[in-house]
Amino acid sequence: MKLEQKKWTEAGGWEPGPPGELGDSAQLILLFGSTSILREKKCLDEIKSAYPKAHLLGCSTAGEIYGTQVFDDSLVVTAVNFERTQLKGLKVTIDKMENSCNIGQLLAQSLDTEGLVHVFVLSDGLKINGSELVKGLVKHLPDSVSVTGGLSGDGAFFRETYVIWDGEPERDSIAVIGLYGSDLRVGYASIGGWDPFGPERLITRSQGNILYEFDGKSALALYKKYLGDHANGLPSAGLLFPISVRIKTGERGVVRTILSVNEEEQSMTFAGDVPEGAYARLMKANFDRLIDGAVEAAKTSFDMIGTSPELAILISSVGRKLILKQRIEEELEGVRDVLGEQTILSGFYSYGEISPFSKDAQCELHNQTMTITAFSEG
Repeated sequence: MKLEQKKWTEAGGWEPGPPGELGDSAQLILLFGSTSILREKKCLDEIKSAYPKAHLLGCSTAGEIYGTQVFDDSLVVTAVNFERTQLKGLKVTIDKMENSCNIGQLLAQSLDTEGLVHVFVLSDGLKINGSELVKGLVKHLPDSVSVTGGLSGDGAFFRETYVIWDGEPERDSIAVIGLYGSDLRVGYASIGGWDPFGPERLITRSQGNILYEFDGKSALALYKKYLGDHANGLPSAGLLFPISVRIKTGERGVVRTILSVNEEEQSMTFAGDVPEGAYARLMKANFDRLIDGAVEAAKTSFDMIGTSPELAILISSVGRKLILKQRIEEELEGVRDVLGEQTILSGFYSYGEISPFSKDAQCELHNQTMTITAFSEG
């Protein structure tokens, strides 16, 4: 595997230099950039010209990862030349959130499964029920095929998100890429690091990813009570206080983040399902545990491969970024310490992360985690 990584900003242009070193040999270009850069389609023609035979896959973000640094208002480009791995991908448009599972099934059924090792997915971050999307994907893929990815972002604004697959950035889209070949090794993990607080409450009224009631009472009213002054900043303030949802006794809870609130209906819409009969508990940040979670995700993905990967795609939550603030790069430095200096780190801060917790676990949508997908050939 050969790799080339560049960063573009309005002030500094291309660093450490213009793209194109891999030229015709590049098969895949990963692009993660701010909403404004993708909306204005800056640099896209230059990238296409630099890598004329490559597929372009990317999305808008809530922060771009470039090695162990985090940027806003940048475009990070990672060109990949696989030695023995083949790629096939496609993109579809989301018509409405209720069809998320069907869209996942369509994407999975459109991929040839012979020789398929891994599926990487990038989705619109606002009009999707991420957990239903994952259900549709994994239902029609062989058990041996792993799935990871994430939901695109728009900073802390929650207004518009974009996805790219071999064309212009588009809203309301989902793209998947299948990676084929017996020489490809993939490691992955998704770990959080949030602390629960307050009592566990029964979800007594919900519909898909829309929550109405805890214990027979308004969930939004209760949530606002816990948030206090932070409630004035909803929905973005909800990034600081996600909920953990547990369906079965003894089951590990899945963290869910608010996408929007409806004052008239007294409801909250989450990035994934919050089913009736499940138990929910509010969460709050623990700085050290958030960073430890990123390190554990790196260790798990490293162990699955057995050596330092050549490429690692890091998808972390915008909520973690807002909380860690000037300490945000500590989670990336922790990942670097585990994976090694030779591993190229790319990725973005997201509205949702898609991955199993670890090897042999079920793939799920997560919020507020660090998700790592590591690749190596040979």
